[in-house]
Amino acid sequence: MAVSSGPRPSKIFYGWWIAGAALLVGLYAGGVVVYGFTAIFEPIVNEMGWSYTQVSLASSLRGMESGITAPLAGFLVDRLGPRKLIFAGSIVAAAGLVLLSQTTSLGMFYVAFGLMAVGTSFCSSTVLVTAVTNWFRKKVGLATGIAVSGFGFSGLIVPLMVKMIDIYQWRTTMMILGFGMLLTVLPLSLIFRHKPEQYGHFPDGETAPPALAASNPRPAPPVRSTKVLLILKDSSFWRIGIAFSFNLLLIQAVITHVMPYLSTIGVDRSISSLIAMAIPLSSIGGRLSFGWLADRFSKRWITAGGFTLTALGLLCFANVSASIWLLVPFLLFFGIGYGGLNPLRASMVHDYFGRGNFGFTFGLVLGVNMIGSVLGPAIAGWAHDHWYYQGIWFVLIALPLISSLIMLTMRSARHEP
Repeated sequence: MAVSSGPRPSKIFYGWWIAGAALLVGLYAGGVVVYGFTAIFEPIVNEMGWSYTQVSLASSLRGMESGITAPLAGFLVDRLGPRKLIFAGSIVAAAGLVLLSQTTSLGMFYVAFGLMAVGTSFCSSTVLVTAVTNWFRKKVGLATGIAVSGFGFSGLIVPLMVKMIDIYQWRTTMMILGFGMLLTVLPLSLIFRHKPEQYGHFPDGETAPPALAASNPRPAPPVRSTKVLLILKDSSFWRIGIAFSFNLLLIQAVITHVMPYLSTIGVDRSISSLIAMAIPLSSIGGRLSFGWLADRFSKRWITAGGFTLTALGLLCFANVSASIWLLVPFLLFFGIGYGGLNPLRASMVHDYFGRGNFGFTFGLVLGVNMIGSVLGPAIAGWAHDHWYYQGIWFVLIALPLISSLIMLTMRSARHEP
């Protein structure tokens, strides 16, 4: 049933406006909270005197908080729609950034990252992807690829943060970025709408409803305990969750430690900040192309290819001390592989579990992925403090290769091309 606050008729399907808004929200939230952490890593260590392991734990806590809140965010977005969650999430994330600027103890540091994690959980990942997938069926891969490309463009914020830290110091920079969250993400939240059927539209902008089972025009039924048990008993759920958990472990380790690691092998901070920026930027090609490919070919094979590319990229990263030019293939392989896997995770959940209660199911997958997000930064930090910083990258190469094998031995989805 259409409502007065719904989107007005336009030649451009409104779902594309939602995908564009999701791109911009991901750009800012991802740049400041996720990719930007590597820019403040060393300034915090130098000022506070904490170890790499202690500072890395903040990123691990962020991953843990995000994983715990992901199923809740998925449940709420299925019930309330994305607008309210993104609006509230931007306020909580901004509060975390402001608190971080006032940090005087390790406990306060972790609390600030906890707030940032909860806030970004409600204005990124689960909520953004669910908002987009609700408006698409046939073009869900491409639309999701566009939406998550915002996290690719967010790399542009990293050198900007480095420059701001050089001028204003890291505390003032965090304060500025906190208020920036309110000025950017909060207004963008007003663009989001829940499901197209509520406004007289159909997925993909079609003029007639697709098959009832595929379109799910009625509101999704409540998530009951039996529904949760069915999801958890499905081997496809665990294969997707574990495969992407392995991959996220190495991804979060690299993203968090790219600048500190490069500094230990003599790369200037200004250069390493450009590499940190280039990682998400190089992922844009993968986010868009893999999303497009996923609408046409087997997602399992394409996903396995993405895992293999990240393994090749990590191999180059581990050998950068031998030749700085290995950063070029590292960015190419790692960026495209890592970027391409982002829309594929959502597309696979969509194909294997359907559109009804997508947010909750996707949130459960992210909850499993929490394990990798938590362990990655902490393991790399421990390797720096107690073992061999470079050696940890060689060890982690095995994980995406295992993930590839998991994908290739997975059963086909009902909607797979």
